Amino acid sequence: MTVRNGFWSATEVAKPSTLLPVSPALGVVMAVLALVATAVAAVGMLGYGPAVLRSGVRAVVQLGLVSVVIATITRSIPLTVAFVVLMYGVAARVAGRRITTGRAAWWAAVPIGVATAPVIVLLLATGLVPPRGITMIPIAGILIGGALTATTLAGRRAVDELTHRRGEVEAALSLGLTDREAALEICRPHAATALVPALDQTRTVGLVTLPGAFVGMLLGGASPVAAGAVQLFVLIALLAVEATAIVVTIELAARGRFSHPDTIAEAARPWWRPPSRHPPGAGSRT
Repeated sequence: MTVRNGFWSATEVAKPSTLLPVSPALGVVMAVLALVATAVAAVGMLGYGPAVLRSGVRAVVQLGLVSVVIATITRSIPLTVAFVVLMYGVAARVAGRRITTGRAAWWAAVPIGVATAPVIVLLLATGLVPPRGITMIPIAGILIGGALTATTLAGRRAVDELTHRRGEVEAALSLGLTDREAALEICRPHAATALVPALDQTRTVGLVTLPGAFVGMLLGGASPVAAGAVQLFVLIALLAVEATAIVVTIELAARGRFSHPDTIAEAARPWWRPPSRHPPGAGSRT
């Protein structure tokens, strides 16, 4: 099947259960909402006005391309794996750039990979998720997306805490804590709140929100019980993935992996302690 035929086949299948009609009116409403979001961000001086508009345009382009090729990708296991790896690479790059700059940003790939890979392998090994592109890509995308959000939030909060609370890090070091222990004492409480969005989503499901997986399955003709079971699985899996990603991210931040060479160690070094003569990472007390 060609890409064009695959696209139109997918479109025809989706017609009976379309939640929003794909029409010029939909495009106009989305454009208006994007402009409103951009204007509100600009008027409120949030600093993200242009970024909101760019993100909207980028989403249109990316989803358009995925809609065209997804039917072909899901019919090939090698292409499916390649697409999942691409999602992972993009997520690692985005999270890293949100946390820090330079080569240190690639450390964000560690928590995302450590959190998502075991869950995906477990699902495939137990047969809960069949090795087919149409099921692997959505599940992997949901898990990687959750890990991306958790890593970004935890990483930014941890690095900010260690940067702005240097005096408290010095005080912890003066009490005999190691560099890692002092950093964890300061950054962990605030960075751990990155798990709150996932907790709130799980606590309020069915009462405040009806998540996408549940609604999508209902529109696709699944029974409410089956849709609920899938959505429950997604929420519990996301809790496991995001909790793991946050723990690994905090550990990396405490060890200075998201900083330029020795930035955190030098910032935390008491004035009476001479600078370390070891290269970054060598002879560490962690």
